[in-house]
Amino acid sequence: MVAYKNSLEFAKEKDKKDPLNPYRSKFHIPVINGIETIYFTGNSLGLQPKSTKEYIDKELEAWKNWGVEGHFEAEKPWFSYHEFLTEKAAKIVGAQPLEVVITHSLTTNLHLLMASFYQPTETRYKIICEKKAFPSDQYALESQAKFHGRKPEEAIIEVGPREGEHLIHEEDIIAAINEAGESLAMVMIGGVNYYTGQLFDMEKITKAGHNVGAFVGFDLAHAAGNVKLELHKWGVDFAAWCSYKYLNSSPGGVSGLFVHEKHAHNKELPRFAGWWGHDKETRFLMEPGFQPIPGAEGWQLSNAPVLGMAAHLASLDIFDEVGMDALIEKRKDLTNYLEFLINDISDRLGDACTFEIITPKNETQRGAQLSILAHGMGKPLFDAITKMGVIADWREPNVIRIAPVPLYNSFEDVYRFSECLEKAINQ
Repeated sequence: MVAYKNSLEFAKEKDKKDPLNPYRSKFHIPVINGIETIYFTGNSLGLQPKSTKEYIDKELEAWKNWGVEGHFEAEKPWFSYHEFLTEKAAKIVGAQPLEVVITHSLTTNLHLLMASFYQPTETRYKIICEKKAFPSDQYALESQAKFHGRKPEEAIIEVGPREGEHLIHEEDIIAAINEAGESLAMVMIGGVNYYTGQLFDMEKITKAGHNVGAFVGFDLAHAAGNVKLELHKWGVDFAAWCSYKYLNSSPGGVSGLFVHEKHAHNKELPRFAGWWGHDKETRFLMEPGFQPIPGAEGWQLSNAPVLGMAAHLASLDIFDEVGMDALIEKRKDLTNYLEFLINDISDRLGDACTFEIITPKNETQRGAQLSILAHGMGKPLFDAITKMGVIADWREPNVIRIAPVPLYNSFEDVYRFSECLEKAINQ
């Protein structure tokens, strides 16, 4: 166990020994009002890699020089541009290339996947999700239930924390799955809860769902690029994730979509089809009769949004160079140091300090994010650290989310944040 110290010297020494520290220089760190910010919102929008402009400019130049012929004549032909991202993205989520495609946006992909994997019948129609899921997931599930003629309050089972607690007991999720039994059609949960930062045991949940005959899928918006994922190994049926949080790929950037290999050749799965998901060999014959490409590519609708994909590729190349194992090792150390400093402040300030960390203490049950519940201090505390140059994230009713990202955040960032936090409390 690392013996952490609350000192600038300790933080700087950690940075000197950190093999990933040089990658910080590959990102643009925002400077606001002349101050280089302490940027801790990679869980909301990741920072821009300095290489992103080059990647996008290359496609703008191809568009200028080739016009429509860029689909085939560009250095990376637009016709198959998404294929340049597939293998790199698959590594991040623990999948085979056949099981992954980069396309559309997150909630669009979730709807397309649920069109295939939410197949309610008269007796099997229920959905299990976590309480206080991200609003987009809540709205998507409600609308899916309504689309199939079901009242959301009858179809959707929300599993929440126990009375007086903040985190969800995984045994309660498993119990809800078992209780629903043959009435359960689908489990769809956020792999990492956006509010508390709780990481769920997706392998265990998938097994439980399959045991009662349900499909199981995950929204990995807060998990992809943040935690260790083994979607293929775990047998997850479907998943989707955005690329703009931990994957640093532009505001509202393209999304990843996963469909397990066991479904790759099932043409009978219902789906909403589009021509880019149609068999590549006959796509341009423009004939009626949809023939899906085997694997995740068969869920594509339209041709690639190349500029957004270029931004994503710039980040994926960095991830591919570093590797998820190295990122996760540093993420644990960085987050543990943040936790140590917050607890140290709490211990020293006593009654003056009225906040608590509601993210799991166990490092295997969380990612980079720590959520601070600010009892009685709330928004004024958040506003105070913002004025000091900390870019964090506020979530109603009174949670400050802090997410030090291993690619571009340093131990010194974490230490300086703790200085700001203590100063704001004292004020």
